[in-house]
Amino acid sequence: MVNTIVSTISLNLSGCFYTNAAQVPMAKTYPYSEQQRMQAAHHWQVLAEYEATGILQQPHLRSTPLYLPKHTDHSRGEFARGYRSLLTSELVSGGAIVQKEPGGAATVDFDVEVINHSDRGFIRPYPGTLTLAALATGISVLVAPSSNAALALVPPVAGADVTSGSWTSVSQEEVIITTKITDNERVLYSSSNIYYINQGDRRHYDPPRAPKPKPIPRIPLDNQW
Repeated sequence: MVNTIVSTISLNLSGCFYTNAAQVPMAKTYPYSEQQRMQAAHHWQVLAEYEATGILQQPHLRSTPLYLPKHTDHSRGEFARGYRSLLTSELVSGGAIVQKEPGGAATVDFDVEVINHSDRGFIRPYPGTLTLAALATGISVLVAPSSNAALALVPPVAGADVTSGSWTSVSQEEVIITTKITDNERVLYSSSNIYYINQGDRRHYDPPRAPKPKPIPRIPLDNQW
C-alpha cells in the first residue's frame, strides 16, 4: 500500500519538475590550457622576435616602410622602451624597411593592458602534481623501514626535477600586449598576446601615475548670514 502511494506521488510530481533543472546557469570551467609568465627582459625579446616574424611574413608589409614612435617619457614604463628597441632590432635583422621619421611610413605601435584579479576561486594544481606527490609519499612509506629509504624517492623526485622547470604559480596579474601596424585609418597588422606577470613587476607595464590634484572646494556666496 505504501509503495503504491509513493509511486503515485512520484508520477504526479514528475509532470511538475524537469530533470536536471536549475534556477540559474551553472558555472563551468574551461578545458585545461597553459599560459606563459613574462618575468625577464629575455621574454620581451622572445615576444619581439615572434612579432617581427609575423610582420615580415605578410607580403604587403615586407616592402612597406615602417616607423616606430619613440616613447621618451616614463609614463609607459620600462617595457615600452625596451620592447620598442628589441622590436626595431628584430625588424631590421629580418630585412624590414625601418625609418627614423614618420613621413611616408606605416606606424608600428603597441598597447599594454594590465589586469588584476582580486577574487579568483579555487585553481586546480598542475595535472599530475597530486599523483606525483602521492606516488612519492607511498614509495617512501613502503621502503622507510629499510636502510635504503633515501633511494626510494629517487625515481619520482627525478621525474619532478625534469618537469619542475616548466611549473610556476598562477599570478593575480596578467598583461595583454597588442602589437599593431596602422597606415592612416587602416589597420594593416594586429596581434595580441596574454601573459602572467609578477605582482612586483606591474610598474614595468603600467607605472604608477601621479595622483590628480584634489579640486579646490567651492564656497557658495550669498547675502545671508
